[in-house]
Parts: sequence; C-alpha cells; structure tokens
Amino acid sequence: MKQWMTLFKKEMIENWRNKKWIWVPIVMMVICSMDLVTYYFLPEILDTVGGVPEGAIMEIPEFTPNEAILLSLEQLSMFGVIVIVLISMGTIAGERHSGISEIILVKPVRYLNYVTSKWIAYVLIANISLLIGMLIAWYYTNLLYGSVEFAVVIKIILFYSLWFTLIVTLSIFFNTIFRVPGLVVAGSMIVIVVMAAINTGIGHRFTWFPNQLSYHIMEMTATGTISRELILTSSIIGGLILILLSSSILLVKKKELVK
Repeated sequence: MKQWMTLFKKEMIENWRNKKWIWVPIVMMVICSMDLVTYYFLPEILDTVGGVPEGAIMEIPEFTPNEAILLSLEQLSMFGVIVIVLISMGTIAGERHSGISEIILVKPVRYLNYVTSKWIAYVLIANISLLIGMLIAWYYTNLLYGSVEFAVVIKIILFYSLWFTLIVTLSIFFNTIFRVPGLVVAGSMIVIVVMAAINTGIGHRFTWFPNQLSYHIMEMTATGTISRELILTSSIIGGLILILLSSSILLVKKKELVK
C-alpha cells in the first residue's frame, strides 16, 4: 500500500505541475455551460448579427429545465471525451518512450501498483472535472430555464462518471500497447467512433450497449426513475472497465518494460 501511495502521489504532483488540475475543470465548465447559454441568448445573438434572412423561418427550441441540463451531456460526449483522451495519452506511453518507466520499474515496483496509480489519478481528474462542470450547468439551468432538483444532478453525475471512467481506462489500455502518445489518441478515438457507429446502427435493438448510457440517463431525468436498462448498461460498462484495466496490467507485465 505504501508503494502504491508513493506512485499515486507522484502522479498527482505531476498533474498539478502540468496544470491539469486547473485547466481541465475550466474546460469542462465551458463545455457544460456552452449550449445552455447559447440557446438561451440565441435570439439576441441573431438580432446582433442582423437577424435571419427575409422569408426564412427559424424555430428556436424551448427546453424544460430537465431537458436543458441534458444539453451538457451532448457536449461532454464529444468534446469532454476528447479532452480526457488528450490529457491521458502520455501517462504510460510517454514514460516508455522517454525511458522514465525503466527508471521506475527497475525497482521492485508491482505492475498492478504502477498501472492503477495512474488510472486512479486520471479517473479523479476526469470525474472531479465532470462534477464541477455539471454543477455549473445546474447553476445556469436554474438561472436561465428553471429549477432542477439537486438529486437529479447527482444521479446524472454518478451514472455519467462511468462513461468518463471507461474512456480513461480505454486510454490507459492503449498506453500499454503503444509507445507513441499520438497512436494512443488514434487508437482510443477509433474505438470510440466505431462504438458510436455501432450504436447508431443497432443501438435501438441492444439497449444495454455502452453508448446507450446517455439515452437512459435522459429517460431517468424525464421519468424520475432508474430503469432496468440503465442498471444493466452501467453494469456492462463496469465490466468493460475491469476487463480493460486487467488487460492493461497484463500487457505491461508481458512487455517487460524493464530490460
């Protein structure tokens, strides 16, 4: 445990020095509030730039408070995921490329401790940033659209944190395969895009597919109940996280970073 804490503190200090603990939450705040503010002030924005062309009809959607706060999830599913992949792309691959991993693992460091200390550090950054971003979204929703119960926001954060954790784990997995951070990004994004394409094609038939998580969260927000499909999808995501994390540890061990 002492060894794990030492590695974990190293990761936390490094991420603080790289300002990730500052700029990642700020970016998530912007992502979560962007659509909320834009849609609310869209009429004023259009008037400022000259309005719509004569004869054109533009219908601006009206959102209920619960619908409005879910706008943030749409942006997180795209831009938030990209941010997470980018901040974690060099956590193992970069150390392998620079030789730092050899310095660390020349000592009797357990592969489990090495991988999980990095994994936990980035899971914390991702999900604390998610928490801050969604709280800002909740503030703007209450301010501009109407009241949303705090309990609803907490449920959204808890379930969506599974998706962010899966993305972190996927990035860690590709970190153990490639030595070049750019390839980690490419591999992670290809898998994410393929999963999105599969969900678009057959997601309506497989309601437990991981990418269905956002849809089930929207249902939960609308109905106020946690559906069986949401529990099943969350369980499958949890299983994928365990499989990817275990595979990452085995890959690091198999590649024998210390030579």
